[in-house]
Amino acid sequence: MTTNSPSSTVFQGGKNVYGAAVGILMLGTRFPRIDGDIGNAGTWPFPVMYRVVPGASPDRVVRLQAKGLLDAFIDAGKDLIRHGADGISTNCGFLALFQDEFSAALDVPVATSSIMQVPFVERLLPPGKQVGIITISAANLTAEHLKGVGVDPESPCVGTESGRHFSRAILNDEAELDIEASRLDLLDVGNSLLTQHEDIGAIVLECTNMVPYAADLRRKFGLPVYSIYTLLTWFQSGLLPRRFQPELDDTRL
Repeated sequence: MTTNSPSSTVFQGGKNVYGAAVGILMLGTRFPRIDGDIGNAGTWPFPVMYRVVPGASPDRVVRLQAKGLLDAFIDAGKDLIRHGADGISTNCGFLALFQDEFSAALDVPVATSSIMQVPFVERLLPPGKQVGIITISAANLTAEHLKGVGVDPESPCVGTESGRHFSRAILNDEAELDIEASRLDLLDVGNSLLTQHEDIGAIVLECTNMVPYAADLRRKFGLPVYSIYTLLTWFQSGLLPRRFQPELDDTRL
């Protein structure tokens, strides 16, 4: 709390940074973070704080299940909290594997992965419809990842790893990103998802680098698309609720 009451003029301190409630744990990368990417600060309509976790490459986190990195992530999370973060997230959906460990170690709310939204979104859908997951690597997104954030391991899931560009550029941490090729990869895999599962009622994007293509998926397939952007804008709205100022009737002044 920054004030004693809504009408108080006395502010209380204790933080280094104010107004940036969401702290984001980042992998160490060099690929371009375009507008819409979680690591592009301009993506967010509110301030965020970042902290890069030493040794956390995309390959190590996705393909090697972040082995040996848990303590480094927790230390970075604690550092964000010391500097003023009121909630912690990550820039890789595969860190769903550590949701329980992060929650136990960090004294603030933690949202590790976009796929946390799957059970909630499924409750929004009509009977007979289910959520489909698009991931950067279906081969590496295991039942343990899904169960770590309360997602049914049998949930429909397809990956972009067989595409022309996107998965390779991100997982191999390449210095260039072909946006059009990436967009086409997402549309191709979206088509595969709906071809394999005719009962899909909404899509959740696991990968935080897929946000720039969410609108294309919505336009192409006509389904709601949820991502790390939808998760963190909701997360932020609870950490720093908007204050509404009721207008007074002029006759009462």
